[in-house]
Amino acid sequence: METCGEISNASSLKPHVTFLVITTDSTVAQHNYLHATPHPDLHIVDLPPADMSGLLFDDMTAVARLSVIAQESIRSLRSVLLSALNNRPKLQAFIIDIFCTDVFDACKDLSIPVYSFFTASAALLAFSLYLPTLDREVEGEFVDLPEPIKIPGCNRIQTHDLLDQVRNRKIDEYKWYLMHVSRLSMAKGIFANTWHDLEPVWLKALETEPFFADIPTPPVYPIGPLTKRIESASDGNADTREVMAWLDRQPKDSVLFVALGSGGTLKNVQLTELALGLELSQQRFILVVRTPSDSAFAALFTAGVDSDDPRVYLPDGFVERTKEVGLVVSSWAPQVAVLNHPSTGAYLSHCGWNSTLESIKHGVPMIGWPLYAEQRMNATMLSEEIGVAVKMPVVGERGETVVVGRKEIELVVRVVMEGEEGRKIRRRVKELEASARETLSCGGSSYEILAGVAESWKRLGRAMTTRSCMEPE
Repeated sequence: METCGEISNASSLKPHVTFLVITTDSTVAQHNYLHATPHPDLHIVDLPPADMSGLLFDDMTAVARLSVIAQESIRSLRSVLLSALNNRPKLQAFIIDIFCTDVFDACKDLSIPVYSFFTASAALLAFSLYLPTLDREVEGEFVDLPEPIKIPGCNRIQTHDLLDQVRNRKIDEYKWYLMHVSRLSMAKGIFANTWHDLEPVWLKALETEPFFADIPTPPVYPIGPLTKRIESASDGNADTREVMAWLDRQPKDSVLFVALGSGGTLKNVQLTELALGLELSQQRFILVVRTPSDSAFAALFTAGVDSDDPRVYLPDGFVERTKEVGLVVSSWAPQVAVLNHPSTGAYLSHCGWNSTLESIKHGVPMIGWPLYAEQRMNATMLSEEIGVAVKMPVVGERGETVVVGRKEIELVVRVVMEGEEGRKIRRRVKELEASARETLSCGGSSYEILAGVAESWKRLGRAMTTRSCMEPE
């Protein structure tokens, strides 16, 4: 998806904002979500699906698949932009995500400034900006390096925590990712979904370290935490109402919410151990489950379509034995509403960045269970650097996924829900919850940074309007 911000050429009018949606290979659930509650100031435009014949294969990795879809879907973008320029005020900004760097080419000769919205952490942004240098200087695989990776001005990254996309330099996924991050320097600016109190070391390095200035790195604007709004139980479906009603009956801070993101799946043996570990812990829980798969991101491109009965693949009798303390939900739960509920005491999370921000923003400590992409980096940072999580030992010494047994799961769950370490991380996450609220408030850092950029677009629009009015006919 890309966002195109159009600034009105009349200073008395509000800015026009258009959200261009890539519909190629999207699910019905994704379409319904975007179009369910239209905003009066947001114009949503669905780009026509691209012909992907012969371009997508079942064994494609996630980044390669996303990159090909984005590349093909935005081939017609230039004509879309020309039409917009002929019929509306001049575009002041075009905001893209990391997979849509072909937009730089489409906008260059139209003099439209392109910004990148980096939806992951500042830590991953710093690593991504450093990756072209690493690619030039290191022979062989990064995972074979004898020492952690040291980015100028930043904390070290253990090689076993490296994101999936850079673990094998011979595959297309690595080449796609390297291409995209190599083009970040072409952006007018980079919006980062984070804030200074959460990642002070990484943001300071991006802003002041000479290495990043020499790349050159565009201005980095930390404007987070930007998260999904809280779902209203009254607006949700019957499943949402059931989840929230069940939570309403539980004591404060007593429920462990277990959800592995919109695309995460576990192998059958690991799902069995997780369920039995939860049972052994004797803690209240909400368990969101999907059909087991050997691929950790099997549901990434089919979000919202899993309707199998969990009893088919959970341990025999598990649902019945735990019905007094647990609630099993198939495929999806209203995550933000659950995290915001006073009964929720902790979150067993895949450590995707959106889910991480949602958990911190609502003051919920985490158990890190990383699955794919940069989630291992996030889990380590959350537990060892930020102090808001306990990391489940699901990653081996070389970054491989290992099966965690039920007794280990029981122990970690009890530590977070009942132990002193759990109380410590709860205190820390409450501090960051207050910081997140402050930075997004009027006068807060993230609020003022975003407001300042938007005001610069408006000033440019007003200046262009003035020049246009002074030109003779």
